[in-house]
Amino acid sequence: MNHLDRFDYAILAALQADGTLSIAELAERVGLSSTPCWKRLKRLEEDGYIESRVAIVNRRKVGLPVTVFVSVRTSQHDEKWLARFAAAVTALPEVLEFHRMSGDVDYLLKVVTTDIEGYDRFYKKLIKVAHLTGVSSAFSMEQIKSSSALPLELLSHGLPT
Repeated sequence: MNHLDRFDYAILAALQADGTLSIAELAERVGLSSTPCWKRLKRLEEDGYIESRVAIVNRRKVGLPVTVFVSVRTSQHDEKWLARFAAAVTALPEVLEFHRMSGDVDYLLKVVTTDIEGYDRFYKKLIKVAHLTGVSSAFSMEQIKSSSALPLELLSHGLPT
């Protein structure tokens, strides 16, 4: 159970929008003085509400314009196999997200790469890591929305409306 109040949610929302805010700027935005704001921020980090603060890099500008959603099916479902498969897939740098799914697909990967040839190289690495019964790829034609910010306003005890 989380024990966050409106100031905590305001800090989280402000940092989701701009992770470079100084303590003074953050405190001003959320309506606290610097010391209490800093203490809350440290608690949010220590308690794991803030996992990390990062810069979001433009994938197209750095040469990784292709996004592929890869559906993986397997006949293996034991914990030992999953541990080996998860370790191998998480080690592939192209994989941004890796999910175990319900339904017809066992795993879903979000992959970024340079081009079709780059994806083919990734695919060849993927099929070497484990016996898979099926791999299906869907290339993103256009990214319409992308956000790393959680919708904290959906929480009844979250941000004021």
